[in-house]
Amino acid sequence: MNNNVTANLAISLDGYTAGPGQTLDNPFGTGADALTAWMFETDLPGRERDKQLLSDIHANTGAHIMGRNMFGPGRGAWDQSWTGWWGDEPPYHAPVFVLTHHERAPLKMQGGTTFTFVTDGIESALEQARAAAGEQDVEIAGGAATVRQYLAAGLLDELWLHLVPVTMGAGERLLDGVHELAMEPVEVIGSPTVTHLRYRVSRPAR
Repeated sequence: MNNNVTANLAISLDGYTAGPGQTLDNPFGTGADALTAWMFETDLPGRERDKQLLSDIHANTGAHIMGRNMFGPGRGAWDQSWTGWWGDEPPYHAPVFVLTHHERAPLKMQGGTTFTFVTDGIESALEQARAAAGEQDVEIAGGAATVRQYLAAGLLDELWLHLVPVTMGAGERLLDGVHELAMEPVEVIGSPTVTHLRYRVSRPAR
């Protein structure tokens, strides 16, 4: 398969992609609203490029991979009643492979999203996602810990960082523990409240 493996995350100036104190009611942690506010302001004057980017960035995505924490707040054995944060019709509209240590049957949702739960690691999840995506891209949907695993393993081809001009001081940093990583700048898109940075990722030394 010739899939491009991608990820995109909003990030603060001091490198955080989520705040501290993540809970069921506040899944991205304290202060994280500042990182995502721009996504809900794309109809404001001057935000046309943000709107176009959000439309374009997933246009060629055929499958997604996410960590268990991205899918839900639980740990240990599954609560079978939990079907994700997004209601009956998640926004993915494509196969989603969820990394977990606990088996669960595939979960088919409205709108074309099916969650498949993968217990044998990131490379297995990527192999399954590539098969499902065909010639389209595979997106590592998050959270930061999952993107970090794919970066550290040299399995990510392209990374979009949506740099928001705030500092958070605490939370989850994207690049903690990822060493000898080099990224080639490909594209920069500026708007009034966020700068979009697109990189090709070089393989770290193992």
